[in-house]
Amino acid sequence: MDIELSHRIDAIQELPGHQDRAWNVAWNPTKALISSCSADKTVRMYSYTDASNSSTPTFSHIATIPTGHTKTVRSIAWAPSGKTLATASFDANIGIWEQEESDENNGEWECASLLEGHETECKSVAYSSSGTLLASCSRDKTVWIWEVHPDADFECLGVLMEHTQDVKCVAWHPEEEILASASYDDTIKMYIDDPSDDWFCFLTLTGHSSTVWSLAWAPKGSYLASASDDKTVRIWRRIAEHKWECTLVIEGNERSVYSVTWGVGKSSSPSLGWLAAVGSDGVVRIWDISENEDSTLQQKLIARLPEAHGVHDINSVAWCPRRGMEDLLATTGDDGATRIWRVQPVS
Repeated sequence: MDIELSHRIDAIQELPGHQDRAWNVAWNPTKALISSCSADKTVRMYSYTDASNSSTPTFSHIATIPTGHTKTVRSIAWAPSGKTLATASFDANIGIWEQEESDENNGEWECASLLEGHETECKSVAYSSSGTLLASCSRDKTVWIWEVHPDADFECLGVLMEHTQDVKCVAWHPEEEILASASYDDTIKMYIDDPSDDWFCFLTLTGHSSTVWSLAWAPKGSYLASASDDKTVRIWRRIAEHKWECTLVIEGNERSVYSVTWGVGKSSSPSLGWLAAVGSDGVVRIWDISENEDSTLQQKLIARLPEAHGVHDINSVAWCPRRGMEDLLATTGDDGATRIWRVQPVS
């Protein structure tokens, strides 16, 4: 692996504190906040200084939410407004958290609503781009779609029973109300709302030979990336309004790929953005994804960092969504830590 890579991954800060493995990390889309969740049943919240002008941000722990979940908090998601956080737990429930109003932005985080309905472990939760819909999925093989009403009120719009096994991940299209889910049954399914009826599955994507752990839409939404236990990342291209096909298979991971994230990146040439993947081999890998003239895709490995969490598995990875900070990346691992990285050109 002695290829000369164009970028390096610099450690910015380690955010320790969880008493058990850290499962998921989520950047707030509107404020300088980042949160992590853990098997210790808590959510940890950090604020950070501005880093848009290449200055190095510093992160400060501002709150720990003892969620009241009785089991692992597996996944967290911010609403697009940045005012509400959803937690998905192995206790089968989803918590909806809002901060008390205060002058210094230091109000307590309170559980505004608890969504019940899944029969067993809730694995993932996600807000639509409009913030009007919330999706959740579970080991009970179902995907639930909830409508978000004022005052933390939620109405279940549909229970989708399309997968034959544990559903690992849900992810909304960045612009349209299209939902994708990934499962232990090796498939990805996509859903839309039929205005005259209910939500339904309009497409099943097959190709992975083992569990699909994670999904990430491209910033523009015409591509979807999936990460699998089969050690690959696949990229699916939209070829018609309701049709996608696999256009690229990225290999090179040594073990299961648990999480994938697709950001705008800071590429010097025309690009579909930067794709980062992490997993059981403990390596952070970043590819620049671009389109060839014949519309095929090409990936260029621009950076890799082994042992990013020491000997531990890496469970999630997420690009910072805030303008000017597209080169910041966060990871969480079995060591209980969240780590912040910056991807920089090799001078």
